Amino acid sequence: MTNSVSADDQKMKALFKEAIVEVMEENQELVSSLLVEALEDIGLSRAIEEGENSESVSREEIFKVLSGE
Repeated sequence: MTNSVSADDQKMKALFKEAIVEVMEENQELVSSLLVEALEDIGLSRAIEEGENSESVSREEIFKVLSGE
């Protein structure tokens, strides 16, 4: 009985992989968009963490940097 469960698990795993690949191929733009969003979220999260651990600066200093002064 263990072998049939294992064989069923393997079949299910293979079908699941095939379905995921098919969805990814048919919706490349969506998958790409989701990956970009995830990477942006990771980058923003890291920037927030860095900001929390860095020295504070004044608003004027920030605008000075942004304006290129």
